[in-house]
Amino acid sequence: MKNIIKKYFLILLVILFSFGLASCNTTPTEPIETVDPTTPIENTKLYRTNVRENVPQVILDELELGFNFFWELANDDLESTGYGLIPDRFNTFTGNPGGISSIASVGYGLSSIPSGIENDFITRAEGEERAYYTLLTFKNMQRTHGFWYHFVSMQTGLRAWNSEVSIIDSAIFINGALTVGRYFGGRVEKLAYQLYEEIEWDWYFDNVNNMFYMGYRPESGFEGYWDHYGEQLMVYVLAAGSPTHKVGKGAYSFMKFMSQQSGATEDYDSFYLTWTGSLFTYQYSHAWVDYSIVKDQQGYSWFKNSQNAVDAAIAYAKTQTATYIGIHENSWGMSASDGPSGYVGPYGSGPSMGNAHVVDGTVPAYGAIGSLVFRPEEAIRAIENYRTYERFWSIYGFKGAYNLSYSTNGWFANDIIGIDKGISILMIENYLSQMIWKIYMEVPYIINGLEALDFTPVE
Repeated sequence: MKNIIKKYFLILLVILFSFGLASCNTTPTEPIETVDPTTPIENTKLYRTNVRENVPQVILDELELGFNFFWELANDDLESTGYGLIPDRFNTFTGNPGGISSIASVGYGLSSIPSGIENDFITRAEGEERAYYTLLTFKNMQRTHGFWYHFVSMQTGLRAWNSEVSIIDSAIFINGALTVGRYFGGRVEKLAYQLYEEIEWDWYFDNVNNMFYMGYRPESGFEGYWDHYGEQLMVYVLAAGSPTHKVGKGAYSFMKFMSQQSGATEDYDSFYLTWTGSLFTYQYSHAWVDYSIVKDQQGYSWFKNSQNAVDAAIAYAKTQTATYIGIHENSWGMSASDGPSGYVGPYGSGPSMGNAHVVDGTVPAYGAIGSLVFRPEEAIRAIENYRTYERFWSIYGFKGAYNLSYSTNGWFANDIIGIDKGISILMIENYLSQMIWKIYMEVPYIINGLEALDFTPVE
């Protein structure tokens, strides 16, 4: 606990004195119960989110309605073995959330609970109950070496669709668990830390090739590798911070070595590319790890990397305007989403490492919303543009995506996808208050993980 810990304690002290707080959570070095879970919880605000000046109403509306997506659609039957599970998607036309949950959607939903409390959408007691019993569901669910299946039944928590035991979706879930654990302390913290320590990162790692596998199915074994930069950046921090199943700095260093950088242009600086240029790959890890305040051993900033990727996405959109009327400087950020013909994973912008980006005029809302922390002015202009299309709006805020070039009247998605809504509202909250970052960067395992990877504070 050297320079980086001192940095985070200084940040925490600034937060406390700035808001006139009398007390704060302690930072435990091991999972201990810091409060009696039977004691009534006071709604003491530790991370105020009263940053509202000059914020367009559409952003505040998307935050609240997006939070409602996770809160209202979750399984709230305490007698159910699927309590707390959140649907993978919701159909705004039929009002049907379906019967399948994505564990990543749950991770985003858990992470949104502190935002819901601090913004007075729910009470602290309501949030603590939802968080604790959701973690209890995950404690009792099917696990393989500590990891969970990607898709599960909303009602039972059992594996669905022959889905894989997923390292990236388990990472997103555990990020949510660590966030609410740090926020609430007590029984939530104890259970969150237990779940984290039981994840066997070293089992999911190929020591020979020095890479994490991408997927695992009990019927066929491991498949694929995380062999270059992408949304899995969070995995290296989580694995390096584990006190029980650590994977050290070598995995991170090799990933960076295997990755490819773009050239710089007059529109953007050089950055590490992802395979399809889908913008979510530059966003997901940044919802929790505040890379704006740390740099790696070589002095590299992953936050600036994402800023440059967003600049490139905007520049690329301008080159597509002559072909697609719905892609332009205020409609950009192509990324994996539903399209007129179904879900398309390779939607993205050039340049991409695999030159595998697909463009057909489809633009997801979350591409720009999830980029608020990187390029706020450009993102706000895009968000305000999206709000002019009433067919793009719903009971839970923006729908998934739209394509104005498709047919005479254009195409607007009926569905909202949980992970798309999740990255949107977490990045809105970080833009408004940095709250998710503040909470997550106080988790001792994350501090340890960043130190183990030789990240240091930005001076």
